[in-house]
Amino acid sequence: MTAGDDTDFTIDDELLARARIHAREVLADHALEIDRDALEWAVTTRARRRAGACRWDADREVATIVLTRQAYERYDWPAFAGVVRHELVHAWAFQCFGESGHGPRFREQAATLDAPRHCQRFSAPRYVLRCLEGECDWHARRHRASRPVKAPAQYRCGECGGRYEVEHGESGRTWTTASGFGGAKSALGEEW
Repeated sequence: MTAGDDTDFTIDDELLARARIHAREVLADHALEIDRDALEWAVTTRARRRAGACRWDADREVATIVLTRQAYERYDWPAFAGVVRHELVHAWAFQCFGESGHGPRFREQAATLDAPRHCQRFSAPRYVLRCLEGECDWHARRHRASRPVKAPAQYRCGECGGRYEVEHGESGRTWTTASGFGGAKSALGEEW
């Protein structure tokens, strides 16, 4: 940016610049063949669980690495650089094979780049579902009020099939029915 330039350099610009530079360095140091002309980059502020994602447009044969701003703000750079490497492995798999997952091919390439198989969470879940059966320790995290959050009585534990409760993370309020969800939401008002 030059003096008198009205263009603001945003955090998204910084994130993308650092990610592209890191990707260029990684690709120069490793034998991972990625067509950089068929690689696009984007930033999202909507993601709540994923620090990054790689989308494949088969018609254009273009991989788009989408990075989450909140994760960039919360992680230190080495952790976020791991996210970039993780998504580069997905881009490589999409470009070479037209699909990508976290199976053996992914694990092998991720190991060569020192890329994590899974990334640490960068935000606390808004809701936690917990089994009510004494011996079962099943739980699930949710960031949005999905149907199992809103009407837990209609669903069952993912492990034992028992009933579960939902806890609102910030308040600690719990419910096991749709009316319980409505009551908690009403009671919390703006704190919801």
